[in-house]
This record gives sequence, C-alpha cells and structure tokens, in this order.
Amino acid sequence: MELKTGNDSTVDSATLDNTTGDRTTGNNTSPNRVSSPPLQQLLGWIIDPVRYQVQGRQQYGDFFTANLSGLGPMVIISDPKMIQEIFSYDASKFDIGRGNTIIAPLLGMRNLLMLDGEAHRNKRKLLMPSFHGERLQTYCQQIEDIITNITQQWQPGKPFGMLTAMRQMSLEVIVQVVFGLREGDRYEQLKPLLRAWLHVLDSPLRASLIFFKFLQQDFGTWSPWGRIQERQRKLHELLQAEIDERRAVGDTGRSDILSLLMAARDENGQGMDDEELRTELLMLLLVGHETTAISMAWMFHQIYQNPAILDRLRQEIQSLGDKANPLAIAQLPYLTAVCQETLRMYPVAPLLFPRIPKEPITIAGQTFAAGTPLVSSIYLVHYREDLYPNPNEFRPERFLERQYSPSEYLPFGGGNRRCLGYALAQMEMKLALAHVVQRYEMLVTDTLPIKIHRRGFTLAPQTDVGMVVTSRRKAAPSVSAISARV
Repeated sequence: MELKTGNDSTVDSATLDNTTGDRTTGNNTSPNRVSSPPLQQLLGWIIDPVRYQVQGRQQYGDFFTANLSGLGPMVIISDPKMIQEIFSYDASKFDIGRGNTIIAPLLGMRNLLMLDGEAHRNKRKLLMPSFHGERLQTYCQQIEDIITNITQQWQPGKPFGMLTAMRQMSLEVIVQVVFGLREGDRYEQLKPLLRAWLHVLDSPLRASLIFFKFLQQDFGTWSPWGRIQERQRKLHELLQAEIDERRAVGDTGRSDILSLLMAARDENGQGMDDEELRTELLMLLLVGHETTAISMAWMFHQIYQNPAILDRLRQEIQSLGDKANPLAIAQLPYLTAVCQETLRMYPVAPLLFPRIPKEPITIAGQTFAAGTPLVSSIYLVHYREDLYPNPNEFRPERFLERQYSPSEYLPFGGGNRRCLGYALAQMEMKLALAHVVQRYEMLVTDTLPIKIHRRGFTLAPQTDVGMVVTSRRKAAPSVSAISARV
C-alpha cells in the first residue's frame, strides 16, 4: 500500500465527509493520508485488516487517514492518550450511531448501536440491568450445564476443532440465557437458522457483502444476499412467535434476558415494541456469539501449549477448595489475567466504531474538522511495545504486574459505548476455563502458528484450532453444584 505524508495540522471537512463515500473534493490536506486508490485500500482492509493497520502505523505512527471506497475517509488512532481524550470528551459532541450504518442491513436502524444522544442513553438504561449484578449469578448454572454438555462430547484420542466446540457452547448460551429457549420445536429450528445466518459472512470473500453495497441484491435464495435476507425473515418470524406467546401468557417469573427486556420500562413507563425486541436480540447474537467463541478458542489454544500457565491455573483453582462458586472463580487473579491476555492478544474486533465530532475538535494538539470519523484501533493499541513488551508473547503475568487504563486495554470498547455484555462474556470465559482445565489433559494439533483472518466483522483464527483430549482428569464438582451448597 502506498502511503503519503501530509503537513496540514487540520483535517479538511470536505475531504472527510463520511456520508459522501470516496474522497472526491477538498484540498487533500488530510494528515498522514494514505494515497493509494480507495478501492485498493478497501480490498486491503477486507482481505487483511491487521496488515493494513500495521503498515499504516509503521509509516505514520499514532494516527493516519484511511480512505476506504464506499465508506469514506476515517482517521485510525493508536495513541492511548488521544483515545483517552476522545473517551473523556462530552459524548453529546459526537455522532456514533450514524457511523455504524454499515451493519444496518443486518440489524436495521432501531437497535442500540444505531442510536445517539438521549435515545441511546434511554435504551442503554433499559438493557443494562439484564447483564450485570445479581442477574449474572442467575445465569451461572445454565452456563455450567451448557459447558458440561459440550465438553462431555470430547472423546480421548479423537481430534476436534476447539473453535467449532466453542461456537456450539456460545450459541447455546445465546439461545438459552438470552432467548430463553431450551427445548421444543422453536428451539430446534432456531439454532441451525442462527448458525446459517452467521455462516454467510465467515470468510473475507463473503464478508465483502458488508462493504460493497452493489452486492446487497436479493435475487432469491441462490444469491448470497438473498440467502441472508431469507434467513433474517425466518429469524424474525421465529422470534416474533416467541414474543407473541410470552405476551399472551404474561409474566411467568422467567429470568432469561428476553423476558427481562420485555418487562423493562423507561422513566415514562414505556417498554420496547416487538421490532425493537427482535433487533436487539439479533444484535446480541451478532456481537456476542462469535466474539466469545473466538476468544475461548484462542484461550485454550494458548494455555495447552504452555504447561507452566496450565499448572498455575490449576493450583489457583484448587486453592479455593469448596469455595469454588462462580463469584470466587471470577475473582481469581491469575485466571482473570489469562482471560485478559487472551483478549489483548486476540481482539475480536480490529477497531471501535467511529466517533464523529459535530464540531471541530482538538485531540493531543491535532485539530480535526466536524464530520471527521475518529476510529480507535484496538489491535494497534494492544500491540504497542511501550505498553506490552514482547506483545506477540502470551504472558498473562503482565496483567498482574500493571493495571492498564481504559484507553490502553479496550477489548470491549470504551466510554459510553462499552459493550453491554462484557461481564457476561467474561463470566462465560472464566467458567469454561475453570471447568476444562480441571477435567481434561489436551494436546494442540494445530502446531503451526495460526493466522488471524477476517470473519465478517471479527478477527478469527484461520483454522478450526485443532485439539485432542489425551485423558480425563479426576472429576471436580461442578460450579453450579458448589454454588447450590454455599
């Protein structure tokens, strides 16, 4: 990719209008501007987003102006000080929802990711209680049961794909804990349909559907976009049938997230309508299923190649004795550090969604005009040598030696747009980790370094993360069983 340095300290608003697509006007004074053709940049971004970003930082340092065909220019930032200033800025000074319109064809315009200002604050207040506090503990037994059911399928000597296994686990968590379905025809229909909907975007080639609008044509189920649309219609029908059934039955004291969302009311006593419920459920699926599965696959791939890490984990968990309830496990420092290091080294999203200032803004002495999309790079921050020495080394101890700020470690985003489900995702990772390392000896069969590649909106392993169980360890009591006793 050809890169060209500019000298102007202010980004020209005409050249950085995110609504105009390719850069066609202005005086081309954007700082650290990538000068290669926008289409070439977009292809590079689709095929290898990590390489695209790394090359930009190597050429320019802490920020550079990318111009992706059809998406328009954006400033990619990897300086934690600049990111902290953005996070600390008055959120009302930015548009963020309109920077997320790339996912509108999948989720519509009424979900949380698309909202700004008061509408975003109100919707977030409605959704937040379902994912935090005491609610988390009510989900632990279900999660533990799901983990047990998945891992019991692992047979000694029989290789399996850890990524596939973790996708099965994460999908069950979504269907059971979020959607509230555990059996019946609707449960059986929903799971393969959800997998098929997500599968359409599982490679860089298929992910191009997201970035090229002209490919988003519904020519029936023989066309890729037609298949996505058909599956979305069926998903909406199934979810609507479930919502209708629950509205007819009334409050049954259920604790799944769908039931809680149906019961949630804002300050004016208003709840979410059916369309909002459906789109929020699909949003939770899109951002919560694949991301957690990918992180867990990388996690097991690393720890079963590092005997010292594995031994230390087991010793820490065993030190709890009969106190190994979910909250105690969640607070274990080394286990937590292993999860943190996984999320640092393998962020599932390369970037945060753009923050678009409504008026000129000065960040770290650099002035950006109104309408300039400012995009924080999770990947580039997590691989900064000054923050994380030897960043390609999996070393959980770094999180015991130093506390990182929200702009230095940001796997779940930051500011007022931090991922709602981050606590649930971390609990799922920790329970799975504690369960598996106590029960299974395994070998990694994918011994060569696994490359990161694009899968839809995420960064995923290029392989299925092959592993094989060599033996089962002496059974430990389940977290849910211990929790019931304490």
